[in-house]
Amino acid sequence: MTEAPLAELRADPWALLRAMERRALASAAASDAETESRDWVGIGFRLGEECFLAPREEVREIVACPAALARVPGARPWVAGIASLRGQLLTVIDMKSFLGGGTTRRGRDSRVIVLNHRELLAGLLVDEVFGFRRFPESERGEPGPEGELRCRRYLAGAFGGDDESWPVFSLQALAESPNFLQAARDD
Repeated sequence: MTEAPLAELRADPWALLRAMERRALASAAASDAETESRDWVGIGFRLGEECFLAPREEVREIVACPAALARVPGARPWVAGIASLRGQLLTVIDMKSFLGGGTTRRGRDSRVIVLNHRELLAGLLVDEVFGFRRFPESERGEPGPEGELRCRRYLAGAFGGDDESWPVFSLQALAESPNFLQAARDD
């Protein structure tokens, strides 16, 4: 049944209000259905030979690797250094080194993923960023076997099929990890 145009109901205010309410409820129901079928959006990045996704809401921004990073005396080897990001000091962490996979070679493709965290201004040096990746939320599964980088404790599921799996790397879990927060050397 198609409804009469609202203009035709001007003479009967109650009929107009009922028609407006029906349309609003129908629109809200359609919006709820759309929300349920929304895609999960993440940012693809590479550490060594392994590819990951970072949840979009956990990334503040992505910047080119600063040309000069100031060394931090007494810091663990995985602290690549600090840089100025629009007047604020940004601690840059070499993610591959943090996870025990060797040092990231800074080059044309390397980037720094700045964490979107309320208390911590830190950036993660990665080999490459691929940009946004979209997956239906219903396709989220468990991550496959752990790769060379031992990071399972930071993974929050995976997307993709058997031929191409994208583990979801939880930057929130990383930022709240005692290992990550303990950047000073023990000696």
